[in-house]
Amino acid sequence: MKLQQSQVWKQGDQFIRVVHLERLEVEYKATKSLGAKEGTHCRVTKKAFCRLLKGAVLLPSGKGQPSAITPVTPDSSSP
Repeated sequence: MKLQQSQVWKQGDQFIRVVHLERLEVEYKATKSLGAKEGTHCRVTKKAFCRLLKGAVLLPSGKGQPSAITPVTPDSSSP
């Protein structure tokens, strides 16, 4: 899995957007709707973030990313 800033993932009934990406940490915002301004900001390790995204669906952004929706499975994650 290749993480990039501004990626939006759908996990259950919430949307998770990568706000800031560092070498070992990810800051993300979790909202109930895609266009919501209010949400919960969290900072976690990359490992914890990847575990959070298990079963999530990457939404297309239109910035050169694939247009197909990509579900995350344990087999497609990189070590």
